[in-house]
Amino acid sequence: MYPAIIDNYVRPKSVAEAVSALVEGGEDALFIAGGMSLMQAIKSRMVSPSCLVDLQEVSEIKGISANGDSVRIGAMTRYCEIAAASELLGANEALVDAASHVGDRQVRNRGTIGGSLCWNYIAACTPAACLGIGATVELVSAAGGQRTLAVDDFLGSPLETDRADDEIMTAVILPAPSANTGSAYKKWGLVADALPVVGVAVLVRIDQEEVCTHARVAFSGLGDGPCRSAAAEQTLIGAMASDNDSISKALEAAAAELEVQADMWADEAYRKLLIIELGREVAVTAFRRAGVHN
Repeated sequence: MYPAIIDNYVRPKSVAEAVSALVEGGEDALFIAGGMSLMQAIKSRMVSPSCLVDLQEVSEIKGISANGDSVRIGAMTRYCEIAAASELLGANEALVDAASHVGDRQVRNRGTIGGSLCWNYIAACTPAACLGIGATVELVSAAGGQRTLAVDDFLGSPLETDRADDEIMTAVILPAPSANTGSAYKKWGLVADALPVVGVAVLVRIDQEEVCTHARVAFSGLGDGPCRSAAAEQTLIGAMASDNDSISKALEAAAAELEVQADMWADEAYRKLLIIELGREVAVTAFRRAGVHN
């Protein structure tokens, strides 16, 4: 299909110009980041913006930087840049895993982390990976106000977030890599690099005896959007990488706790099996990356 007529197109060069253009464009104005999801929605007329504010030239929200307290990823940083970022290995490596297998090569070279989080598609990889590693997001309003909030609070139901109409996401902020912490993400789709039927992100922190002292477990591909499993996280505490029984019980607890849907790609029983089998593999990888001797 052809999109409906778009009355205005703006290409700002700064965050201030971008939010100003969004407000001036009216209630039907939209930011376009990578455009990998938005352009499909526009073509199908799922959305019909009166104005597009293209963020491609807003250089201040691009790139990855690390300091002693955190790792900052500009909202307009592309998946291919995240996939190649050595700063994210170890504790934040789940995001590297996710970015390395988002869509196809064209999508990875055009799509952005901010676009993915703000679109919050039901089967997206990046939101679940950010949820698994405990990211926060930074937002700036048209009035110049700035706020940060945990990605747990930012992400809502599919296609919904806590971003206000006059706000722009400027960055995703990850915890500074801490010792003995590792994370991983993996998805299962019908074909290579497909959208996930189920995706799993796991982060673990271990002590000197390699016992898990902290865990986060998140999922994508479920009907309610990206979510964490408190039952899996609690069960992983006290487990070791070699403790296959405890790791299996943690993912079985997740499968029992989470509400899963049946659709044309998988029924409920198969999704629960994916949660357990895929989750076990991801947890083992996270433990390996957290290894005290790495």
